[in-house]
Amino acid sequence: MTKNISQSDIKVVGIDLAKSSFSLHGVDHSGRTIVRKTLSRRKLAALVAQLPGCLVGMEACGGAHHWARKFKELGHEVRMMAPQFVKPYVKSHKNDRVDAEAICEAVQRSVPICVLCR
Repeated sequence: MTKNISQSDIKVVGIDLAKSSFSLHGVDHSGRTIVRKTLSRRKLAALVAQLPGCLVGMEACGGAHHWARKFKELGHEVRMMAPQFVKPYVKSHKNDRVDAEAICEAVQRSVPICVLCR
């Protein structure tokens, strides 16, 4: 995070889910990057719990439904997208941080085709 910017400025978060580490990319209302981190499972839950209600985007995968329910309970709007709808937003070589940024961008576009939370 940069100076003079707080986590309360975050309006949209893209999260790339993995088995043990999670990449998070958060932007403010103007699309400026506020936070870009790789976190453990416990730290991800703690960080998202501290955020004011915002839009959270994730690729639909095995663990996404668990996280979607957890984030909804915390007051966030959650959208899960099929990976093929995120792929066009990947700007460089694929890695977890780039994927988190692409998810963050894709979820802001005109309502992507989302997967319902189970």
